[in-house]
Amino acid sequence: MTLTYLCSLPLPDSWFDELAERMPQVAIHRLAPGETPDARVLAEVDLLHTSEWLPEAEDVPSLRLVQLDTSGVDHVRGSSLWTSGVPIATLGGIAPVPMAEYALMSILELAHRMPAIVQHRQGRVWPSNADRLASLTPRQLPGATVGIIGYGRIGREISRLATSFGMNVLGVSRSGTRAAAAEKFDTGRQSIDDDPAELFPIGRLHEVLRRSDYLVVVVPLTELTRGLIGAEELDLLPPGACVVNIARGGIVDEAALLERLRAGRIGGVAVDVFDEEPLGPESGWWTESGALVTPHVAGLAPQYHAQTLDLVVENLKRLAENRPLLNEVDRAAGY
Repeated sequence: MTLTYLCSLPLPDSWFDELAERMPQVAIHRLAPGETPDARVLAEVDLLHTSEWLPEAEDVPSLRLVQLDTSGVDHVRGSSLWTSGVPIATLGGIAPVPMAEYALMSILELAHRMPAIVQHRQGRVWPSNADRLASLTPRQLPGATVGIIGYGRIGREISRLATSFGMNVLGVSRSGTRAAAAEKFDTGRQSIDDDPAELFPIGRLHEVLRRSDYLVVVVPLTELTRGLIGAEELDLLPPGACVVNIARGGIVDEAALLERLRAGRIGGVAVDVFDEEPLGPESGWWTESGALVTPHVAGLAPQYHAQTLDLVVENLKRLAENRPLLNEVDRAAGY
């Protein structure tokens, strides 16, 4: 069976060469930025590999799968492809390792007072012995508790790393169970069978917040999670707790978080995602002394090309064999 594949992403020539070698029965078409797609190809395409470019559903009558180059689908909701019922698959499962490493890097930097140390470096100030003991002594990680809001593939990998430092892990998911979702692509190393985390459903979020010395937010952006961590939720955290946000803008109330950081109610934050991106030069986040600020990089994967190719090849095979697809979006859940 011949399948037609159309890609709108600027992937290297070598990527498509390997795709052709591994899937010789697939007709491969590429769409350059700004290029008008060929109507014949659109009419025949079986798998559309894309990110932001989304044709109208009526223009792709043979389409059997939209393979997104993103883990989130908030930019697709409301499009004609979303309402068409054509299966949509995400890039989920490629980023668990780098995102978990980022989360642990942030926890370690906040525990070791790196925002304050950077301030000393920028000011070329060597603090006195008394100041070092008072303000730069690290927080203890063994025995501390990290609450992970959004406990899927990434959350499990964060848990694996956190427990290696002797931390206690509380995981929050929609169901609060360890039931593995079927047919998911995953490059993480933590399975549900060796996971020591204590799990909670989203309805018990406040209980988790009260116990979390570190809060890591990695939940997808949906109607359920928009505004999930607001002023009330932040005030439930223990005094001096730290917050790491690697989810999406719109989930954590940025203004409330910044206010509590400046007031000393929150001990430190690491923020990789914002309500408006790119973050404008006028934003107070750039110079906030208690914050680690990064430009939406937590999910960048060193093996992105190879892993993306594995995912696309597997889903093409599954299309050809009429088998369940990897990473298919649950439209009712929104991710």
